[in-house]
Amino acid sequence: MRYLICLIALFYLALPAGNARAKTARWNISLHTGDLLFCSTTSGELSKAIDQATQTVNKTHFDHVGIVELAEGSVWVLHAAPKKGVSREPIESFLSTGEEPVNVTAYRLRNQYSKAIPAAIQNAGALLGQSYNFSYRMNNSGYYCSEYIYEIFKADSIFTLNPMTFKDPENGEFLPGWVEYYKKLKMDVPEGEPGCNPNGLSSSGKLDRIGVLSLNIDN
Repeated sequence: MRYLICLIALFYLALPAGNARAKTARWNISLHTGDLLFCSTTSGELSKAIDQATQTVNKTHFDHVGIVELAEGSVWVLHAAPKKGVSREPIESFLSTGEEPVNVTAYRLRNQYSKAIPAAIQNAGALLGQSYNFSYRMNNSGYYCSEYIYEIFKADSIFTLNPMTFKDPENGEFLPGWVEYYKKLKMDVPEGEPGCNPNGLSSSGKLDRIGVLSLNIDN
């Protein structure tokens, strides 16, 4: 569980360096700048609605994504989230947000596309502080999580936009969660408008799946 993992990590990292019994916390994956961290869906209605409407042939279940930056001796994640907007935070903080345990899967751009990473990180930093785009319309102010990732790589055409759908693939009807969501926003459901989503980004042929992120404690 990600919250418990983070607490364990912080405990062991806080032990005095000279303690003979001190342990070392390390991630099971050697993360690189530019890696994308995809979070699995939670039990929230909106998360379920996002997952249901954005399934791909890969059958992933992601509802959030951020990008890794290694700097200042730490692992940072830059991402767009409802409460904080576009922010940069230590990976421990990124993993401990929310009340439910979720899985985080790391993906990496294939070598032939990695040259796009430095500019993307610079673009990501330039957008810090921007608000969250609750409408999920690309031409509205702010950014939602996958829109942020799309935008920072836009100059290198790493990802593409596709017509959005908010319908249940089983019956073709609008999912109730989305109907209620846009009703509260007093907006029409933007069915068919260009957009992107975490499941769609993760299915890009320009990415390799690295694995599920977890924490190892060494003696």
